[in-house]
Amino acid sequence: MRKSKIYKNLGVIFLIITFSSGIGYYQLSKKKKAAVKTTLLHKLGLVSNEWEINNTSQDYKMLSPTFLVDDIYKSMEGPSASRYIQLSQENDLIWITGFDIKAIDAKSNEKISNDFICHMNVNLNDANYYSHWNLEDRIGKQYPRLISLSNGFIHSNFPKGYGIPIMGNDFLHITSQALNHNYKSIFKKIKHEVSITHEKYDGTQKPLMSRTVYIQLPYNKETPYKTLTSGSNQCIPVDPKYHSYTDNMGNMLSGHWIIPKGKNTYRSSINEQLQLKDSLRLHYSAIHVHPFATSIALHDKTLNKNIFKSEITNYKNKIGLQNVEPFSSIEGVWLYNNHDYELVLDVDNTSITDEDMMGSMFLFFYDKELENKIK
Repeated sequence: MRKSKIYKNLGVIFLIITFSSGIGYYQLSKKKKAAVKTTLLHKLGLVSNEWEINNTSQDYKMLSPTFLVDDIYKSMEGPSASRYIQLSQENDLIWITGFDIKAIDAKSNEKISNDFICHMNVNLNDANYYSHWNLEDRIGKQYPRLISLSNGFIHSNFPKGYGIPIMGNDFLHITSQALNHNYKSIFKKIKHEVSITHEKYDGTQKPLMSRTVYIQLPYNKETPYKTLTSGSNQCIPVDPKYHSYTDNMGNMLSGHWIIPKGKNTYRSSINEQLQLKDSLRLHYSAIHVHPFATSIALHDKTLNKNIFKSEITNYKNKIGLQNVEPFSSIEGVWLYNNHDYELVLDVDNTSITDEDMMGSMFLFFYDKELENKIK
C-alpha cells in the first residue's frame, strides 16, 4: 500500500474520530461539558493548572487553578478543581477555627464578585481521623464532609474557644467550583482563593464534631420528571443519578430538586442523619442553600419550635444569594435524643422559569468524648 493511501486512510479515521467526539461532547450535560473542557485546558497548559500554596503559622491559603467561565453555569454545573492538602508537615495537634473563599480575576489577581463562587467543600479521611483518637465506631457513619462554603455563605468562623482538632499532617481534600447565574455573554478567567485559619492547641479549646443534615424529598423512580399534581408530597429531581437516596422502605429521595415559580415550603425529617444517641450541645451551623431560598430552620417537632432559623437575603437585581445567616453560640443549645427534628426550607422563586434547590446544614456539636481523648 502506497504511503499516500495510508495517510489518506489515517486522515479519514482522524476526521471520523474527531466528528464522533464532537457529537459526543455536545450530547453531554453542561456539568460534564465543563469537566471535559476544564480538563483539556489544564492538561494542555492553556490556562494555569496548578494550585498555589501560601502557608503561614495560622493561615493556610491556596489559589485554585484557572476556571474558564464562558456560559451560564448553575449550581453544580461549573468548572471545578480538587486537591489534597496538609495544614502542617508536623504531627502536631492544631485547631481549625475558620474557612473563607474569594473569587479572583485570573489576570489582575483582584477580588471580584462572589457571583462566581458555587461552593468549596472540605472533606477529611474519617478512617484516619477517628482511628487516631481510637474512635473507630464513628468511621463510615456519616459522609466525611467537614464543611461547605457556597454562594452567600463564603465566611465561616467557629465561636471563640471552639474548633476542629486535627493533626497537622492529616490530609484534607479540597474541591472548589465556579458559578455563573447571570452573565450569558462572557469569557472570563477566574480563580478561587481558599483560606483555612488554625491555631496551636493551648489546652483551653473545646472540640467540635460535624453532623451533616439535609432535606430529602420523595420522587417517583419510574417517572421522575412527570409533572406533579397540586399538593403532591413528591419532587422532580434535577438528575436522579446524583444526590439520590433510598429510605428504609425502599422509596427514592432527592436532595437536589426542581422548584416551580412562586413561594413554597419544604420540610424533611433529619432524625436518621443526626444519629443522636444522647443529648448534644449545638454551637455552630454552616448553611448551604441555592438562590431563591428565603430561610431555613432547624425545627424541634416535639416542642413545635425552631432551634434556630437562618434568614437568607437574595439579590433583587440578579440571581444570587447576598447573605446566608449562620447559627453561632458560645453557650450552645441542646438537642435531645428523644425529640424529633426536621429542616424547614422556605423558597420564593421570583424568576420566570423553574429553578433548582438544595437545603442542608453542617451542625457542629461540642464533642465531650473527643475532649476526653485529647486530655
